[in-house]
Amino acid sequence: MSGIKEIKANTFIGDYGQMAQSFELTVGGEEDSKIEKCDFVIENHFKDLTGKTESKGITAVSAKPTEEGVRIVLEVEPFIWRYDFKVSGTAGDIPIAFTKEDITETAVKDLETFCAYTENGVNYRLYEPESGEARPLVLFLHGGGESGEDNTAQLTGTIGALKLAERWPDMYIMAPQAPSGNVGMYEMFEVMKKRGNPFRIEMGMTPFSLKGERGWNRDYLGKVCDIIRKMVSDGKVDGGRIYVTGMSMGGGGVLKALSVAPSLFAAAVAVCPSMNGESYGELLHLPKVPLWIATAYMDHQPGRHAYLLEACEKLWREGRGDVEYTIFKPEELEAYGIGTTEGLTDKELYEENHNSWILVFHNERGILDWMISHQK
Repeated sequence: MSGIKEIKANTFIGDYGQMAQSFELTVGGEEDSKIEKCDFVIENHFKDLTGKTESKGITAVSAKPTEEGVRIVLEVEPFIWRYDFKVSGTAGDIPIAFTKEDITETAVKDLETFCAYTENGVNYRLYEPESGEARPLVLFLHGGGESGEDNTAQLTGTIGALKLAERWPDMYIMAPQAPSGNVGMYEMFEVMKKRGNPFRIEMGMTPFSLKGERGWNRDYLGKVCDIIRKMVSDGKVDGGRIYVTGMSMGGGGVLKALSVAPSLFAAAVAVCPSMNGESYGELLHLPKVPLWIATAYMDHQPGRHAYLLEACEKLWREGRGDVEYTIFKPEELEAYGIGTTEGLTDKELYEENHNSWILVFHNERGILDWMISHQK
């Protein structure tokens, strides 16, 4: 047997985002019956959000000859894709070692159900139901970590659009990708730290996204809404049943989308929305669109909750019975493995709690049912 010719990773989108499921290696030579599971080991195969608990690793190994050589399949207990894992072992007398960077092909289950489009400067993916009549549309706005220009990360970074298409196969699911402004997520946080606490809520501050660096800015969301309006005019989308949901930066994006196009949406769900001088003001002056806000009992810092509650109370005093505000309790989060890892620091716990969108996209408390029950 000779060296590796290609490595394919098979992945899927789980509650914690993209998950590794198996690896297919093609190596030169003939089949070697001595290849066994114990011949391979894997490092950094974490299955929890904080990267402290490893999965069972490699669970099975098989090999069979092909025209190109020998195809070896390594099955693993799923682990979170974003970690820098390493697989090493031997196939017969040939050493094998690879990391994520060495993989030549990555398959994502059901990714092909979303077609990729670029229109008027907007990169987006669209799930299109098989129907000859106008159907509802759900606009999904991802969080800050999925910003970019690859037109893929908004589907693979977290549970979201693919889960929504699974729940509503007869609806359009639109997942645009917010621009990165050529600033990566960690680079962005370093810049924000220099400006102060990146999670502070200081009324009157200029939000990071307003400077044109990255994120759901008003101009970009306006273009997204124009694409939806065209789909309505083309008879594809039911103009009375258009919804928007998103989490974290995308939760703040929900508030901005309602501000940009208040007459477009029938209802909205914002999960752990970013709160700053802009999004707080947008929530205070929420247009007449039913809105459900959901977040964890503690998420990054308490100031976010204070401003969310203050804005909601103002709306309730004005008679806005169409505004809901939910704070998930620890036991609700723990039912999805959030906050259950032993030895978490407070900071790590708050970071895990930020993933409260997992509960929403599993329709806890009937939040998704509530959203699509509305019609203009």
